Amino acid sequence: MPALKKKRNIHEYISGYVDGEGCFSVSFSKRDKFIVGWETKPSFSVSQNEDRAQTLFLIQKILKCGFMRRDFSDKTLKYEVRSLEDLIKKVIPHFEKFPMVSNKQKDFKLFKQVCFLMQRNMHRKKNGLNKIMSLAFKMNPGGKRKYTKAEMQKALR
Repeated sequence: MPALKKKRNIHEYISGYVDGEGCFSVSFSKRDKFIVGWETKPSFSVSQNEDRAQTLFLIQKILKCGFMRRDFSDKTLKYEVRSLEDLIKKVIPHFEKFPMVSNKQKDFKLFKQVCFLMQRNMHRKKNGLNKIMSLAFKMNPGGKRKYTKAEMQKALR
């Protein structure tokens, strides 16, 4: 008996895929020329071995933003969105409408708060950056950071 053909919901598929292979992150770089001394960089990314990268190109096509880059550290291809405008207008709405089911959803909610604070230029003020740092350091607890929260707060102008 032939298998029934069922129409797939590609948006649900993407959210499930990102739930397993994606990352919402906020990184910080020391920048002496910036008012508060730090650059805040939100990023949404999904990695995959290059020979299985079709899904990454599909995600890029559906979200209509972002870029591909090779990650030489783990020999993967990475789809990434760094534009704050694209994060707010394309990425966040997708994951609001099609939420993830794992704890990654918590990271997404924190990430969303950071993006909207940045949209209001809060990352350019000491108190705003402190709030963003607090949110960012709750995300991806197993991840690695160049600076600790204490080091950043001490160096905050």
